[in-house]
Amino acid sequence: MKYMVAELLFKVTKAWYENGLVCLLLSDRKEIRFPVDLNRKLRNASIDQLKNVEIICNGTGLHWPDLDEDLSVSGIIEGRFDTL
Repeated sequence: MKYMVAELLFKVTKAWYENGLVCLLLSDRKEIRFPVDLNRKLRNASIDQLKNVEIICNGTGLHWPDLDEDLSVSGIIEGRFDTL
């Protein structure tokens, strides 16, 4: 199986929603935050839907089951917040 370097370096250990931001704690203890407005599905979601975020793929992705939305950690780091 092939991996991108970012997928090996950046793994999420905790993900949560706070005050209009998706917040990630990485395995190296860095935090990343981005506004939900950058993603079309997250932008229109309720607070309960935003809070229901799961860490998937061994820490390399995020999933919002209520919204059927997935984002990769490497994509977030690269500034890709939406699948248009």
